Amino acid sequence: MARIASVAVEGTLFHFDKPYSYLVPQLLNALPGARVVIPFGRGEKTRIGIILTIENATDEESINKKLKSLLSVIDIKPLILSELLELAMWIRAQTFCTLFEACRLMLPAGLNARIITTYSINPDAPKEAFLMLTSDEKRITDMLSKKSLTREKLLEVLGLDKENGLVDGLTLHGLLLCEEGTSQYDGEASVRMVHINIESEDVASYLEGAELTKKQKSALKTVFETGSATVKEVCYYSGVTSAIVTALVKKNILCFYEHKIYRNPYKNLVKSAETPPELSNEQQRSFDSLLVQYNTGKAAAALLFGVTGSGKTQVFMKLIARVREDKKGVIVLVPEISLTPQAVSRFYARFGADVAVLHSGLSVGERLDEWQRVFSGSANIVVGTRSAIFAPINNLGAIIIDEEQEHTYKSESSPRYHARDAARFRCAKSGALLVFASATPSVESFYAAKTDRYSLTRLDERFGQAVLPQVITVDMKTELSAGNDSPISSILLEELHKNIERGEQSILLLNRRGYNTFVSCVQCGNVISCPNCSISMTYHQANGRLMCHYCGYSVEGIKKCPVCESHFMRYAGNGTQKAEQLLSELLPDAKILRMDTDTTTGKYAHEKLLRQFDEEKYDILVGTQMVAKGLDFPNVTLVGVLSADQSLYMDDFRSAERTFSLLTQVIGRSGRGSLSGRAVIQSSTPENEVIKLSALQDYDAFYNSEIELRKALLYPPFCDICEIGFSGLSELEVKRLARAFYERLKELAKNAEMSAHIMEPSPAAILKISNRFRYKIIIKCKNNKNLRAFISKLLVEFGSNKLYNKSAIFADINPMTVM
Repeated sequence: MARIASVAVEGTLFHFDKPYSYLVPQLLNALPGARVVIPFGRGEKTRIGIILTIENATDEESINKKLKSLLSVIDIKPLILSELLELAMWIRAQTFCTLFEACRLMLPAGLNARIITTYSINPDAPKEAFLMLTSDEKRITDMLSKKSLTREKLLEVLGLDKENGLVDGLTLHGLLLCEEGTSQYDGEASVRMVHINIESEDVASYLEGAELTKKQKSALKTVFETGSATVKEVCYYSGVTSAIVTALVKKNILCFYEHKIYRNPYKNLVKSAETPPELSNEQQRSFDSLLVQYNTGKAAAALLFGVTGSGKTQVFMKLIARVREDKKGVIVLVPEISLTPQAVSRFYARFGADVAVLHSGLSVGERLDEWQRVFSGSANIVVGTRSAIFAPINNLGAIIIDEEQEHTYKSESSPRYHARDAARFRCAKSGALLVFASATPSVESFYAAKTDRYSLTRLDERFGQAVLPQVITVDMKTELSAGNDSPISSILLEELHKNIERGEQSILLLNRRGYNTFVSCVQCGNVISCPNCSISMTYHQANGRLMCHYCGYSVEGIKKCPVCESHFMRYAGNGTQKAEQLLSELLPDAKILRMDTDTTTGKYAHEKLLRQFDEEKYDILVGTQMVAKGLDFPNVTLVGVLSADQSLYMDDFRSAERTFSLLTQVIGRSGRGSLSGRAVIQSSTPENEVIKLSALQDYDAFYNSEIELRKALLYPPFCDICEIGFSGLSELEVKRLARAFYERLKELAKNAEMSAHIMEPSPAAILKISNRFRYKIIIKCKNNKNLRAFISKLLVEFGSNKLYNKSAIFADINPMTVM
């Protein structure tokens, strides 16, 4: 009996995406969850697909006439578990992505196969045909007479454009043979670096001469001064793209080399088991409560709510040990890569090699190795960031989401899933326990706990002898009137002096990287903005360039206004680089460490910096929000927040919640050991209720105030938000598309009697990013099957309309930030 495979096909667009049916040849061992090669479309071009289901055919003869057959199977053993295939289908329905996009989430990057086309000389082609070739055609045939090459490699070697049609023409006329197959990148245990390939005196002549462009000279100078560097480092410090580095290699001025790395990303961590600490009475009660829910063997969700430093990690570590006794697996999610090193250290010390790490900071090869360990069953505890929720654990016992309120758990690109929702689905299917842990849970999660959708477990006291830090709020307006225009108040400076004298450490938070956050002309007021984005550029003193933090565009620091040609340029606003320099001037004896995106681009940079601070090699750690949460340093007794108002007045209904969480979390880094802690919050509006409640560490009061506001204004959790986003190269076309979509949306909603509040199209907060203009429609609604079918219908209708094919549309339900 014939078998039919339902396949998710790579490269489809949403408006024609569906499971496509294919016949399974009798001799082919094809199973759901395996990748296959298929013919697709009228031209029957080969594509990659993933089998969703296989069923027996009911009418064999008619099936054979109508359906195409699978060409080959890539995976003998299916790579996607049946539970994860169901999750992929669910994500597709929830997030308006394609089936293949959803399925690909379940696979690590190193297992993304692609079709490759290989060309060779046709030995049966008439010899005289080769005599009539053009010079470029002859170059192609001469190259292929030596060996077969892929299309990409052939065109690259010959320096031809990737759209060049000569290869296709030669194949069409029978002079070349083409063969299609699959290839996948399995990761290299190395990082690409670059060094000088010429004598030192030749470098000087190149830098002074006219042979190189200005950008090439900049890259060459960086490599010459550093001796060797990763390609990424050269690009950052020179303000160039990797293409510039490649051009210098082609000129034999620079040389690439591979720096080998060991594929175990955490090989230096302690792996011997340590004695678990004895839980306090409060912690034991929380553990007992979670254990009761776990022992039911039914899916359940619990919120572990505890003040900073209360020992939530110790509670769920004991729970993991209990789940492990049942030979079940556990997934632990942390919101950022910067939190992974300390978390992994604890897990390795407790559970040894049973721990696997999955996050985007690892190389492709490292992620693939760790994924294989989980897939094979040799590691049953997975620690990682958002994508670790798809780890192939077969017998799942629990999922723990630490700092569950963090926005990083929501994907901002397709598929726009939230790890919290995916975790709920997996736990429901597996009968596993889902634990949310936080000192500042999201308003939606706390509301769910208050209304008994989740159980609520509280830890109201810090672990051991530690107490919550004393908080001092500084009014920066008073500082300014006293003649201090520095971003560091006199009170914070005095506290920093005290800490250095005592040999204690401090953490300072400034959630803006760079040196100056904007540059403007004093004479005409022009602000230097990115030509590709509607955003001011940030000055980075480390490389002397103005940089856009959205598209990566950069230029050398500007001394003359491009509008009025005035030389009176004002570099203003404070970033982490300036804070670091200012601290060095004010505290010359202090050892200062900066931690932001610019200092953590290197391999294992997070681990290295945090280890150095933990070993007390530095007195002060200054950084962006990556230093604000989840870190535990016993010798840190002072925390300073340099600009507490920064996120408070953003045009987003979550701005108060986000600010309260950030301030509360960073304050909680202080006084976690035996020493008492202090925190200094600097604000221009210290009278603001959010600032006051953050200083008091009073989440309950904040929640009670915020939930009333959300209810009055109809925001989550009292409704769902659906954002329809539009983008394109022409602002006029994007506006026209958004208006047409809005009118059609209102028309259909009225006919369907759908209860929803639809807001008119409006520009995004940042109108243009990477030369694409952006508009949005906000819908306050109820996220249910009918709404999603309604939105899907419109996405298909407009996606297939040729009038709007130059612009893009997406839908995002409950985005963490509104565009």
